[in-house]
Amino acid sequence: MEYMSKSFRDLIKRPEFKERYDHQKKQVKNDPEVQAFLKEHAFEIEEGMIDRSLVKLYEFTTQSKNCKDCPTLAECKNLLEGYHPRLVIQGKSIDLQYDKCPNKEAHDERKKHESLIKSMYIPKDILKAQIDNISLDEPGRLKAVSLAQDFVELYSKTNHPKGIYFHGSFGVGKTYILGAIANELAAKKVSSMLVYVPEFMRELKGSFHDHSIDQKLEAVKKIPVLMLDDLGAEAMSSWMRDDILGTILQYRMLENLPTFFTSNFGFDELKHHLAFTQRGEEEQVKASRIMERIKHMAIPVELTGRNRRD
Repeated sequence: MEYMSKSFRDLIKRPEFKERYDHQKKQVKNDPEVQAFLKEHAFEIEEGMIDRSLVKLYEFTTQSKNCKDCPTLAECKNLLEGYHPRLVIQGKSIDLQYDKCPNKEAHDERKKHESLIKSMYIPKDILKAQIDNISLDEPGRLKAVSLAQDFVELYSKTNHPKGIYFHGSFGVGKTYILGAIANELAAKKVSSMLVYVPEFMRELKGSFHDHSIDQKLEAVKKIPVLMLDDLGAEAMSSWMRDDILGTILQYRMLENLPTFFTSNFGFDELKHHLAFTQRGEEEQVKASRIMERIKHMAIPVELTGRNRRD
């Protein structure tokens, strides 16, 4: 250690190195976050501590904090992708502690849900969907965008506005609008889940053998904002309607958790679909019970116009 200290003292005497060293030290001490740390810990900072910790301090100044300079996890510029540095006092030196950044937390949360529910997804064609880019060439779309913007702006941990029930024919952009809302919420660090209902129901049927059905239901029930895509496209059984859909909606209604829906059916058509099971049984009361929950949780908006998939 004494040999290393002597080598450093000899090195710093060299004019070209000393010039670079002094410049780096000045740059570090002028950094606002470093200044704030030194001020906060002034009673702990000993003479020579900044010199001993200059490399760590410089490393701190060159990295992004709270994803400020890293809009996505893939664009992270930090030494440890998905982690940002925090200054700490370690003995007689200043050191760095790396904490998980917001983008990494959101990524890990999404991966956790994906491991439970394979049908939870935002399709590739709407990964970059934004509310501002939604065409307003039909009256229903103007209402849809207005309500979507209101929801995103008003939503908070303590304020949970109603969701929206988008209905209309194939290809009018119902799922695209859900994707835009999900992306806007993600920008506010709000977790949402987009579930393609027919695939989700098929997946649950196959979950009995590995006993994962309860985990999957819990994830869907408790996500802050749930989006059920293409409700009514599945072949309905009484088990799906009452034990799965009914359980999810009942929990979310009681907990006041916002839920969005898309469907090719309006309310009356969906009620008819829910009333008849695969076996041909007619159960109007049970269908009405599901519909009352949906009506309580979501504002209906009809989307019309051309098929935008063509």
